[in-house]
Amino acid sequence: MSAGRKEAELESVFGNHENSRSRNGSHAFRAGRYFEELAKLIPQLPYAAIDAIAGVMLQAFAEDRTVFVFGNGGSAASASHAMVDMNKGTSGMGQSRRMKVMALTDNVPLLTAWANDSSYEKVFSEQLKNFARSRDVAFAISASGNSSNVILALQTARDCGAVTVGVAGYQGGKMKSLCDVCAVVPSDNMQMIEDMHHAMLHSIFTMVRERLAHAKPEAVAVAAAAGRFVK
Repeated sequence: MSAGRKEAELESVFGNHENSRSRNGSHAFRAGRYFEELAKLIPQLPYAAIDAIAGVMLQAFAEDRTVFVFGNGGSAASASHAMVDMNKGTSGMGQSRRMKVMALTDNVPLLTAWANDSSYEKVFSEQLKNFARSRDVAFAISASGNSSNVILALQTARDCGAVTVGVAGYQGGKMKSLCDVCAVVPSDNMQMIEDMHHAMLHSIFTMVRERLAHAKPEAVAVAAAAGRFVK
């Protein structure tokens, strides 16, 4: 089949991508339109809350605490990515200790054991019961803010005396009131919320890395103490 014939057949099914209107007369979706809408969200992000979450991470480092990060689906992937950045990306920063970050999404046998033998709602909370201590950090990632296993994990973390932080979308959902700090993306577009979450997590990591790279160990402790959460 010739290239021209293939192109003609594709156009007959999907329409001509050069044409600005689809068959029903509406504007066809283009990549540029998505990024234009995404760009509009950037000035609306909750920068103070994002900065505060970075402060909580530094506080956890200064107190030699552990950060537990978790979420579902795409948010689970973001949790794993954040764990890698925080553990590996902050190493070699001239500090005598390293960040301690665990992704509760990564132990598949344990996740499936709890899901199968108990319920999926408990896959994160039961792990926290094993590991979480007072003043550790529970870091929730949820676009809706209403995932039942995320909500239960935050409640469990609070019962343990942990500091709770999170990133969400929409209006923050049920998790907003369970977080000491919650950075909410003001959008109801799931994909754009996830895009912004990933960027926010990278910004938090970058802030933590830069602070650890340029501050003396005792200065990190003092800076973290300045914004300390009393539990």
